[in-house]
Amino acid sequence: MKVTHPFHPLFGREFELVTYKKAWGEDRVYFRDDKDRLHRMPVGWTNVEVPDPFRAIAAGRCCFKTDDLLKLADLVSRLTSDESGKRKGNDAASVKINTPRKAKKKQVSRGKFMQNSLKIRRLGTRRV
Repeated sequence: MKVTHPFHPLFGREFELVTYKKAWGEDRVYFRDDKDRLHRMPVGWTNVEVPDPFRAIAAGRCCFKTDDLLKLADLVSRLTSDESGKRKGNDAASVKINTPRKAKKKQVSRGKFMQNSLKIRRLGTRRV
């Protein structure tokens, strides 16, 4: 295996691959240096390629993966679905115009004002 990450101190050096496994949530390669110390690094930093099981079985006979085709089918169905009976267009003719209206001031009678202020005073004097 060869280290291909341009900023890694071992860039360009070749080592014998000890093992390949998943660690810390990603695929890693394990190798020993000249002093027989075990090292590990992400597969993406080396020239080791993970064989895709689908591509290995398809042997070049299929251009698309099953997962990609299923995602495409979902996307097409979402784009062509007619859930509300009428699709909303993205042009200016389909945009609803909302004009702001002046808010009417609510008139509070003096009697109501006094009742509310008395309620507030009573609530403030309650002991808990």
